[in-house]
Amino acid sequence: MSTLIEIVPGREPSSTMEHHAQVARERRKSRLLRLWIATGIFFMVLPGTILGFSSLLLISAHHGLQAVSPAWIQAHGHSQVFGWIGSFVLGIGFYSQPRTRANQGRLPVMCWGLWTTGLVLHWLAGACLWQWRVTLPLSGLLELVAILLFLYAASQHKLPQGSGAMRTKPRIEPWMQAVLVSNAALFLAIAFNFAIGLHLAIQGFTPAIPHDFDQKYLVLLGWGFLAPLVWGFSARWLPIFLGVKPVRGRLLQIAVALDVLGVILGMSHQTILMAPFLAVGAILASVAIRVFSVPDRPAKTIGIHASFPVFLRAAYAWSIVASLLGVWASMADVHGGIWGGSRHALTVGFAAMMVMTAGPRILPHFAGVRGLYSPRLMFATLVLLFAGCTLRVSVEPLAYEGIVPFAWKVLPLSGCLELGAVLLFALQLILTFAREPSIFPEADRFRPGSAPVLNPSCAGGMGTSGYGVSALPQPKHDAEPLRQP
Repeated sequence: MSTLIEIVPGREPSSTMEHHAQVARERRKSRLLRLWIATGIFFMVLPGTILGFSSLLLISAHHGLQAVSPAWIQAHGHSQVFGWIGSFVLGIGFYSQPRTRANQGRLPVMCWGLWTTGLVLHWLAGACLWQWRVTLPLSGLLELVAILLFLYAASQHKLPQGSGAMRTKPRIEPWMQAVLVSNAALFLAIAFNFAIGLHLAIQGFTPAIPHDFDQKYLVLLGWGFLAPLVWGFSARWLPIFLGVKPVRGRLLQIAVALDVLGVILGMSHQTILMAPFLAVGAILASVAIRVFSVPDRPAKTIGIHASFPVFLRAAYAWSIVASLLGVWASMADVHGGIWGGSRHALTVGFAAMMVMTAGPRILPHFAGVRGLYSPRLMFATLVLLFAGCTLRVSVEPLAYEGIVPFAWKVLPLSGCLELGAVLLFALQLILTFAREPSIFPEADRFRPGSAPVLNPSCAGGMGTSGYGVSALPQPKHDAEPLRQP
């Protein structure tokens, strides 16, 4: 069994105490990550999916959006993007940051408290209309402060400088540039959310964001935040997980630049010009990361289901489908059905499928447990998600655009499949964290007179090579990065 602790006899007491302190810090970071993941699971399941599914039933029954409040729909989207994905990103980001004074005190817990309170208040304002003129701007303010605290903690870590006369400015790798672009978009989205919430509280009649601005805002969330985020982390890990050659860094930079330009055009309401840039960017990102390249080595599938590489590639196929649907929508959409299919392909087919595929590969280890509860459960989750997304993206344009009226009756089935996938994913994480023993208590069991030494080859935890915002450790090419019992 590959273990976290190596026994090295003859250590001095001071060294023993130092390693005890290191293990204690790792245990604390792991527990905090579990708290963030639990928060994400809650918002993913309840406000994000179950109540979103009830909205889909109403929309399908009335053949349109008129039966559901725009504020309700927007609250559902807020819970999915910020409550689920955002909580996972902040949790992994805090876990992966190297030790600094900022992230060793109460700041991470304060950030979690502000973020979670803001999410709850936003849901109460948008879905329940509870004191929304107060809760809507207050929720935006709390989320904004939480993001600022996170960025402050991340900024305390500096890239290593060269020494002597050869001192040079540290180089930011392409994968990290993509993540930084994503974090900048996240900050802008939260700032806009606070500003528009304050404006609506003073002058608005409902907590719903006006339609025109909402369409621009969705471009920022989808292609400004989610797409570069997934590209960046994929460039960091997918070549190792899939067994392909290293990322084409310059091509990834071009893809991100085209994506940023497309988002700027979309925010300027130039959708016809925006769509081709996003499509080319999505295709180039897939080529840069070599998602569809022939692997040189076997994929890293120990402890997870063997279909792992298939669904990773399927997620990137969905990103291309989303961008191409966007091109079609920019020229032919009338009632929002094609745009809806494009956004669903991006958020569910691409982002959610990447989380549900890569999450079982990395989250259990980061959270301090030894392995995934059930690879078969992982496979069932991904099959349901893929089937539901395929059905939804196929029939939504047909229903909304009035091409095939019967398609309205099929929409709830897609929601049932995706709801099942979400529930299975949540169950998988809960059972994994609850059932599997923690790896950290082993650190307390060592022979008298010797100290535990953390294995530096372990991906995550000690020796993380974070470079700032949401940086993640890089596993070795020649070793299985996640340990199994």
